[in-house]
Amino acid sequence: MKATWGVYVHLPWCKRRCPYCAFYIEADHGPPWRRFLDAVGRDWQARRALFPLDAPRTVSLGGGTPSRLPPEHLAELLTPLRDGQTVECSAEVNPEDALEWVPAAVAAGVDRVSLGVQTFHPRHARLLNRTCSAPRALQVARAISEMGVRTWSVDLMFALPGQTIDELDHDLDRVLALEAPHVSLYGLTWEDGTPLARARDLGRLVAPPDDLWREMYDRCVVRLESAGLYRYEVSNFARPGHESAHNLLYWTGAPYLGLGPSAHGFAPDGGRWRDVADVDAWMAGAPPEIERPDPEDAAKDLLVGGLRGRDGLRAADLPERFGFAPDPALVRRLVAARLLADDPDRLRLGADGWPVADAVVRALAEGLRVSARARPSC
Repeated sequence: MKATWGVYVHLPWCKRRCPYCAFYIEADHGPPWRRFLDAVGRDWQARRALFPLDAPRTVSLGGGTPSRLPPEHLAELLTPLRDGQTVECSAEVNPEDALEWVPAAVAAGVDRVSLGVQTFHPRHARLLNRTCSAPRALQVARAISEMGVRTWSVDLMFALPGQTIDELDHDLDRVLALEAPHVSLYGLTWEDGTPLARARDLGRLVAPPDDLWREMYDRCVVRLESAGLYRYEVSNFARPGHESAHNLLYWTGAPYLGLGPSAHGFAPDGGRWRDVADVDAWMAGAPPEIERPDPEDAAKDLLVGGLRGRDGLRAADLPERFGFAPDPALVRRLVAARLLADDPDRLRLGADGWPVADAVVRALAEGLRVSARARPSC
């Protein structure tokens, strides 16, 4: 079988600090793009040999804010990374940059745009430090749909501090009115060390209770699927043919080449690396952290990605590839609780497993056992 792989380029800079992003620059100071692009090219040349396959099938520009990259540099960045075999070239875009940046991106080869709206409600947009006003974000999203991009997506957040069901419906009304072909749905997380978490710890913000979080997630699922956007991953909904090809590589355990500060990579031989987070250190050539997971950790990695998707993974993949399998008694309990589907051939989420996917994955990972099948020799 012919293997496929993708390239992920992490472009870390944001125009201003937001509650959930680790990188930022001041509005009047531009990052050193020339040095950054040279460093991307350096790592591309060094790591390309780890992928003795044909050209990458996907290229994704992600991270902090790729749309801070000046348009004149886009083609320079993308040309070495893609060719006629690349089926998707995607980029994350902030609404405040989109009207000028997206046409240049399309000309440079980007054919999928992920628009980081998060919310159309002014109060919640201010909380998230969105520099683009909610009405402006709606205007930009409408314009994106008319720019000739092959496909595009809207990022939508829920379970925001103080958010009500009516406010969530307000956001969903606008997303559905745009007829976006793809929606990425994110329940707000409270990561330690972020401004949001510190505000919560000081009593300035209150995280929504678990039952409200679940009600909001279920509300999003019902409304998006009723509009023809099917859930093909825990947090991703698409009309047929508009799924993210790059993210599907992650969720099916395919290799990918990561470039940039904090970028992760997964080589075809099973090796993994993580680049340093400090931008200056990375540009200066600081070496990545490299590891080769043992069979049990590799099995857990496949569970983490594979179980999130609609189709899950073949039940035989774990013992055949890594020599481990979930505890059969645990699987039976999860099936009985409707957290896993009753499917002897595949491990996949059941009807009640989607909202608690992380807990299901964690239980299966902790319940891995050495399989009766022989471990692979490699």
